[in-house]
Amino acid sequence: MVIHIINGPNLNLVGVREPEVYGNRSLDQYLQELADEFPQHTIDVYQSNIEGEIVDRLQQVGFDDCGIVLNAGGYTHTSVAIADAVAAITAPVVEVHISNIYSREPFRHKSLLSPVCKGIVAGFGLDSYRLALLSLFSQTTKTTLRQ
Repeated sequence: MVIHIINGPNLNLVGVREPEVYGNRSLDQYLQELADEFPQHTIDVYQSNIEGEIVDRLQQVGFDDCGIVLNAGGYTHTSVAIADAVAAITAPVVEVHISNIYSREPFRHKSLLSPVCKGIVAGFGLDSYRLALLSLFSQTTKTTLRQ
């Protein structure tokens, strides 16, 4: 399965900016570790600080047989354009946030993306990405419980 991780503004600075919120670990390093952990899947990572480029990327990959992990950063709370792009595509999208957006400033409590995403993972640090991946992987893998 191909998973596209699409990151928005300032996520290229994770590990450097606000370590008390986002930690000291580089997002690039963490995502490489995830790719190593799940070699049976292709994990494609894309990051842009530009809203229109995120919309373009969603439209480019969102009709493929894939899943999308989307951390739109600050655009989560402001971008009708990104929400419209998610609503228009056929691939399942899981919204991700490193921090718990509901324990932060009030303006971060409203997501324009949540209503059009399959689900949301927030507040587990960088492991929010891993949990989102597992959610998408489980859609394509049939699990049998033996008792």
